[in-house]
Amino acid sequence: MNKQEVDLLREELEILMVERSSLLNVVGAAAVLVANTDPADLPPEAAEAADLLSRFVNGLPEETLKDALDAVHALVAVNV
Repeated sequence: MNKQEVDLLREELEILMVERSSLLNVVGAAAVLVANTDPADLPPEAAEAADLLSRFVNGLPEETLKDALDAVHALVAVNV
């Protein structure tokens, strides 16, 4: 592998890490929202979306969910 290929891979990896960080923030916020929402308080359309969201969140590997929640708590601490 030459230097140009290594540099290109490094740039791609950096982009993926930034995207992962953003996605962890979204997932963490979604998990907190789902955990603090009572489906009975939502209109039917929103309850269906919340149910779908909760299934996706619950389907995540435990370590990924932990990383997502940690990311959200870090943001909350910074914004206090």
